Amino acid sequence: MPEIEIQASAWRLVEIGRVVLFTHGPYTGRLATIVEIIDHKRVLVDGPSKKENGAVPRHAVGLSNVIITPIVIPKLPRAAGRGAVARAWEKEEVESKWDQSAWAKRREQRERRRALSDFERFKVLKLRKQARFEVQKSMAKVRASAKA
Repeated sequence: MPEIEIQASAWRLVEIGRVVLFTHGPYTGRLATIVEIIDHKRVLVDGPSKKENGAVPRHAVGLSNVIITPIVIPKLPRAAGRGAVARAWEKEEVESKWDQSAWAKRREQRERRRALSDFERFKVLKLRKQARFEVQKSMAKVRASAKA
């Protein structure tokens, strides 16, 4: 009989130590970690961030109000105290991992674009046109040299 190899899926699971991003409520855009699973729709989270306006107090939150990220704090004990969570958060460098992720960079860029004024959007448009013109000019040179 052939060997059967079972592998766990690479999907982001709701688990103790998983870092979540708030999408709704007063903590929108902040990070926290799952400390305890209450039931299939709610978890207890704690976010000991050092950033200004980044900390999330320990409270229960519905899973519909957060997005699960790929970042995990491994071996975080269930219902760990605030100090233990803060130490593990610092040890795993959650903030820096998040800041380096493409997801965080895209969110930051989107927020920056939303904050632009009409004149700033116009300046961006002009700069993009200039860049496109330079690219087209260099491509025309390459094409001309290829023909000759």
